[in-house]
Amino acid sequence: MSTATTASVSTHILDTSIGRPAEGVAISLTARSGSDAEWVALGGSATDADGRCKDLPALPEGTTHVRLDFETEAYFASKKQAEAQQDAPRVRDSGAFFPEVAITFAVVPGEHFHVPLLLNPFGYSVYRGS
Repeated sequence: MSTATTASVSTHILDTSIGRPAEGVAISLTARSGSDAEWVALGGSATDADGRCKDLPALPEGTTHVRLDFETEAYFASKKQAEAQQDAPRVRDSGAFFPEVAITFAVVPGEHFHVPLLLNPFGYSVYRGS
């Protein structure tokens, strides 16, 4: 939850290759208090069955930049293994083209920033949601 002196962040992931939420993607959160400041690891979580990550750590007061790191390689590997067990046809057998996705954005105190990730094996898109 954001306060007058802090911002807050949330995210979710939609796997656009299947039109469903991406479950079990590990996400780490880092922040800094200015363009020249060092990044500080705040912790992380993983997406739930709805593709949402509801328990990201709170941002410290003075945070100006946030980075979300999505560990997509393990997600696509587990998805590939599940497809192999189901003997599903494969469009392409090359794993994750993007083994991780790092999204960096600016924040301001008092606002909430929801940053959804639209993901598929060969591309991704992000936007500021609501």
